[in-house]
Amino acid sequence: MRRILVIAVVVMGVLIAAGTATIGLTIAHRMLAVPPPARDAVLDEPVGTRIVAVTALGDRLALRLEGGGPDRVVVVDPRTGAVVGRAVLAR
Repeated sequence: MRRILVIAVVVMGVLIAAGTATIGLTIAHRMLAVPPPARDAVLDEPVGTRIVAVTALGDRLALRLEGGGPDRVVVVDPRTGAVVGRAVLAR
């Protein structure tokens, strides 16, 4: 009976050590992971358009544009460079 108890304690100790090592390696891997670089956003806007203001909206950017037509706001996802929304500002 004592032998079974010793084997069980050793097995559980090995499992605890392996689990701790796995958690430590997972945390280290996630901390050292390099995020993908941001892509260039290409805005298909008319000539004469200029960016007046940039505002962060969580993980997106809102660009206020003037010139080349009515004033407008364009929302861009900086990770993909895609335009995800547009709004025309009425006067």
